[in-house]
This record gives sequence, C-alpha cells and structure tokens, in this order.
Amino acid sequence: MHQNAGHLQSVLQYWAQELANQVLLYAPEPNLTITYQALLIEAEHLHAWLDAQGISPYGHIGLFMHNGRQTTTLFLATMVGGRVITPFNLLAPPEQLAYALDHSDIEILFYAPKNRDALQAALPNVKRRFLMIELDPDAAVGPYMDSQAKTLPPVKPEQGALLMYTSGTTGTPKGVLLNHANLMHAGKSVGAWHSLSQRDIVLSSLPIYHINGQCISTITPFYTGGGIVAPHHFSVSAWWNLAVRYQATWINMVPTIIAYLINAAKSSGIRPSTADLKSIRFGRSASAPLPPEQHKEFEALFGITVIEAMGMTESSSMVFCNPHDERKRYGSPGLPCGVEAKVIDSSGNEISNQLIGEICLRGANVMHTYYKNDVETQKAFDADGWLKTGDLGMRDDDGFYFITGRLKELIIKGGENIAPREIDEGLLKHPAVLDAAAVGIPDDNYGQEIMACIILKEGASCSEEELRGFCHQNLGKFRTPKIMKFVEELPRGASGKVQRLKLLELLTV
Repeated sequence: MHQNAGHLQSVLQYWAQELANQVLLYAPEPNLTITYQALLIEAEHLHAWLDAQGISPYGHIGLFMHNGRQTTTLFLATMVGGRVITPFNLLAPPEQLAYALDHSDIEILFYAPKNRDALQAALPNVKRRFLMIELDPDAAVGPYMDSQAKTLPPVKPEQGALLMYTSGTTGTPKGVLLNHANLMHAGKSVGAWHSLSQRDIVLSSLPIYHINGQCISTITPFYTGGGIVAPHHFSVSAWWNLAVRYQATWINMVPTIIAYLINAAKSSGIRPSTADLKSIRFGRSASAPLPPEQHKEFEALFGITVIEAMGMTESSSMVFCNPHDERKRYGSPGLPCGVEAKVIDSSGNEISNQLIGEICLRGANVMHTYYKNDVETQKAFDADGWLKTGDLGMRDDDGFYFITGRLKELIIKGGENIAPREIDEGLLKHPAVLDAAAVGIPDDNYGQEIMACIILKEGASCSEEELRGFCHQNLGKFRTPKIMKFVEELPRGASGKVQRLKLLELLTV
C-alpha cells in the first residue's frame, strides 16, 4: 500500500488507479464481483445519492444485511466518502437492536428483505426516526446508481469511520467508535504480520457485522490490494469448493468452523486432496479460543497451517497473533501484534511473567472513545492511555500471551458476545420462573455454550421442553441455553450478587 495513504478514501483512490480492474470482492451468490475501480465509482454515486436524501455530509449510516455484493459495497463505500457505517448484529435481541438503532444516530438504514421481521420486532421501541431502504444484498446495482456521481468530500484520519455495538455485562450495548487512523493501522499491521499482498485472496464467511469479518476479512485485503471471497454464510458442503474455485490463498475462520470441518471430514468424508488446496498458504483462527487438540487435528487432516490470533472490537480486531514459523504456540493467541500489551494486578501495577492478571493494550488501532459514553470510556482507560480489556491472562518468558478467563462474565459463543444477564432476563419473563442465572460452559463446537440455572416459583411447574420453546421465541435459538438445571437456590455472595462461576459446579450434578 502507498505509504502516504492516511485514510480509507486514499486507499481506494490509490488501488482504483493501480489495480483498476482487479477484483476486490467475489460474491459467490449469485456469482457477482466488484473491482477497485467500480467500488470508487459506486462510492461517488452513493454519496451523491445520500446528499440528495438530505443525509448529513459526515452522518451515520446503518446496515442490517447479511453478506453480499451490496453489503460489502455499502460497508466500504460509506466510510470512503467520510460517513460513518454501523453494521447492526443480525442476531441481536429486539431490545438490544432497538437501543443501538436509537443510540447510533443513524439517519438512514439499509436492510435486507430477509431481515425485515427482526427489524420490525425492534422498531416499536425505537424513539428516533430515520429513512429505511430495503435492498437485496445480492443486487448487482444499488438504487444510488441512478444519481449523478460527485467527487468524494475530503476525509481526515481522525474522522469516525466505523461504529460497532458490543454487549456489556449489563446487556446494554456500548458503541465502539473507530476512526480512519485506527482502521488503517489495523489493516497495515495485519497485512504485514501475514505477509499479504495484491496476490492474496481470502475466503471468509464471517458476517460483516462482526469485527473479525470487518477488519480482518474485509478492511485488511482492501488495504493490501487483495481479494475477498465472501459467501452469505458458512456451509460445510461449499467451503472447500469455494476455496478451490477461487484459488484462495488464506482462509479466515473461527473455532466453530474448524470443528464443523473436522467433523465433516471424519463423518462424511468431506475432505479435498492436499493438492486441491495447494493455493492456501495458511488458515487463521480467532474470535474464541481454539482448543489445541482441534488445532492439531485440523492441520493433520487438511495439511493447512492454522495461525491462532485474538482481537477485540475496541482495538479494530487483532492484538495478538502467532508467528508463521516454528515458534507458534498451541493454546496461545500469540505475541502482541500492532499494539503494546502488558498484564496488571488489581491495583493497576504491571506484574511479572507467568503471573495472572488483567491484560491491557495500547496502540494506534485502539479506539479513543465509546460513543456518547464518557463514563464507560473513563472506566476502560487508565491515565496513560492503556485499555483495560477485562481479559485475564499471563505472558510467558518468550512473550507469548495466554488467556485464562474474563473479568467480565461475557459468554463467547461462536465468536459472539452474550451478556449472561440477557439470558437471565429472557428466562424471568416466563410466568413460572422466580429466578435464573446463566453462565458460559466449555463447548467443542462453539467454544462456549450457555447453561442456565432456574428457580421456579412456589407451586409452579414448567418442563424443560416448555421453557426451551419459550426461550426460542423470546431469546432466539442461538441464545437459548443448551443446558437447563432446575435448582432450589443460586450461589450468592455477601452482597446478594449471584456468583456465576460457582454455577459451573452444577454442570456435572
């Protein structure tokens, strides 16, 4: 990438000139592409169209769509023109989605027809009003192409570009505002770490409403002049066919995908020959811990080296990554990448190697603020600008980091953050439930699953089957607890707060 590029607009202008007709995006359904030059042209039309709709020059745009040609176009083109994009989580419960739609200050929302019902469930609780445009993610041309193109307005590195909502322990989402400089640094550091160039093509089914799908799968290839293969969603039967068809040079996965691919290879024989996969230089796993046994088994089955990494929304994704050589550590997210890192004790003092404490980060890809939330911003940073991640872990004598748990009690299922309180509150809506508490438990496929302990009201009765159906309706299938245990009481501390980790003792009871 040209060294003088200071924001995403300059990146696109550079590649549109240098690699005019090179494909940036391959959308397998229904076999559409977009080149760097075409993206620049569409960005110029999009922003002229937004101007005509009365959208503020640097206003906020919402996106509620699954992967597709239009989804990626809107995601990148919005930021390129200086406006802020907010891709909303398609799996968010209606209350969380409503909060984010209100809080984000979006002036227009693009949504897909298949997501209309989820949007309608949230809208009654949304106080603000904004323009809503239904758009097929697979459309070859957006409605904005009817407008007269305009030269894009100037963009500055410190301008906001991406606003993402992440679940907190209270269940109320926090808005992470990342600017162009954050995203540029992320693209540069990830690209350099993995030695990515214009010749590289990534296969990734990770959704564009997730920071991994945004910064690793989309912004990094965009920064390095590479290509992206982005199917709607992950499919075991299609995955390797796509890798071969597009000659992917790397694959971006989460542990859930790795588990499914292993299971399919062993149970159904879905396993291409090593020769078919010779274009793939490496696989990458992040968003949840990768069990060492699965890591080794995947490499043995498919002959593909997997590099484990770790990131977070507040840091534009990747902050730790394993090296591409014999130093790689199984069970570790690796060495600091693009950031400084340290481990502190409860008093905020840096501690020695091998001791467990809270992991802190500082660097050019770390956010500056939670959007419209000074209280949480001040809690998150110390006086020297270190971000307190809430992750517990330690550093070994070779500089590798290991994660041992979380200060916060988020459940991380398949790379998605779920606040336990969301599950509690969903269960408490059932008329027979007196009290409930959820906790994350280990799971081979998702990294973590959900266990809920439930106290029924005196004289009330409710079967697990009935409660599961209730959860499907109120929380969605993804957030429905895998294990439900009916108990007499919940473990509580002196203050009366539920001690969630003690619920794990009930797992084998």
